[in-house]
Amino acid sequence: MSTAAVAAKMTLGKWAACAMTGVVIAGSLVGYGFYQDVLGIQTAHVDPDGWGDRPAQVDGVNNILLLGTDERAGEDAAYNDLNGIRPDVLVVVSIDVDQGGVTMVNLPRDTMVDIPPCDPGEEGEGWAGGVDQINHAMTYGGMDCQGNTVETVTGIHLDHLVLVDFAGFEQIVDSVGGIEMCVPEAIDDPKAHLTLDAGTQRLNGEQALGLARSRDSTETGSDLGRIENQQRMMGAILREVTSGDILTSPGNLAGFLDSVTDSLVTDDQFNNAKMAELAAAMREVDLGRMNMVTAPVMDYQPNPDKVELMEPDASELFSAVAAGELTEDPEEGSDDSDSSEEESEVEPSDVSLTLLNNTGIDGLGAQVEPLLAAEGFGVVGTGNPELRAPEATTVYHGAGLDGEAELLASALTGGAEVVEEPTLGDDLELVMGADWSGVSGVGGGGDEGSGGSGGDVLDGLETNSAAADKVSCD
Repeated sequence: MSTAAVAAKMTLGKWAACAMTGVVIAGSLVGYGFYQDVLGIQTAHVDPDGWGDRPAQVDGVNNILLLGTDERAGEDAAYNDLNGIRPDVLVVVSIDVDQGGVTMVNLPRDTMVDIPPCDPGEEGEGWAGGVDQINHAMTYGGMDCQGNTVETVTGIHLDHLVLVDFAGFEQIVDSVGGIEMCVPEAIDDPKAHLTLDAGTQRLNGEQALGLARSRDSTETGSDLGRIENQQRMMGAILREVTSGDILTSPGNLAGFLDSVTDSLVTDDQFNNAKMAELAAAMREVDLGRMNMVTAPVMDYQPNPDKVELMEPDASELFSAVAAGELTEDPEEGSDDSDSSEEESEVEPSDVSLTLLNNTGIDGLGAQVEPLLAAEGFGVVGTGNPELRAPEATTVYHGAGLDGEAELLASALTGGAEVVEEPTLGDDLELVMGADWSGVSGVGGGGDEGSGGSGGDVLDGLETNSAAADKVSCD
């Protein structure tokens, strides 16, 4: 039966469910249809049971590893034969089927990680285990090895894997009639075969693919800049599909899904029932709750052309995704929203403090003072404690300065005790105790048991929302 024939028999509700599933994943350079055999999706054998001890699975949360490959053709085809096919795009797509949120975490392909041992097979010669570039796992053991690596590195339980030829992205863009993008500055990148004028414009598939591949046109000239462009285009596709007539036209939708699935491979456990479950969940998703973020990285010291995960930021992000915190509904549990808004109005520049050293480490105050100043806090004095000398790091504050004290405590690694001291005036008193761990920055520290929301993890990280483009040409 043809795709068009299937379209004629499906109700609008089924099409909407099917489309929203395809939209969310296709917007990340991947998608799938409601009937896997009809749309011709290929499968690959993946054996998660062979990955050893696995992270816990969170009820209602589905994590899909998206792998986008940039397969080389023509004169460059020999590259594949020599090096194998390696994913240029690695994204953990976390979908909360209960609360309707989606978080997409990009893992830069040049990230150096500890790849676990992988068995040899038709797709690779195996790997004994050790440090290498994260996307090289695909070469060693195919999708099985790549999935095991990402799950081991992130601690995020992966439910399914999806592989798509990056060149299929061109067909996806053309199938929705192009995407509207802001190009801040004119681009002339011969390597990406891309020439664009500055300004807001509608890109066809070839132009969008060129922009997705281009490094030289980005501000940093790196893979990180390219990832940001790719995330912006994911959002553009999602907005195009949901605002146009694709959802209401079975014929248009059939063409869209055909373009999505032409070069698609999924794990062999990603069956119709699983797809239907996600499809139903995606019908009501608000684009404002589809967020994209890149795992924080820094230069890899042995090789500055590579990167490594920045800690503890990366682990905090992965932990929040693994626990399903970033897809929670922000409206739930917000009875104290008024007090939260008041606290959020306090800035580090509003906080003055005296820094006291009760650790027994000589000169620690002189080392910590510039770190606090760099965060915007005003240090009005340093010394050793006289009146109050607690063993645990403590922030003392006068009446009415609860917000200022909590903000200061949140900037400390491991947090701090917060105690009201009526005799104090407008200046806080930070006493560093035996448990002192350092300054992690506003939003980066805090007590692990304080029950902070998963959204706090995104503070300070570059994020993109599917609801609107963060770059404006106005």
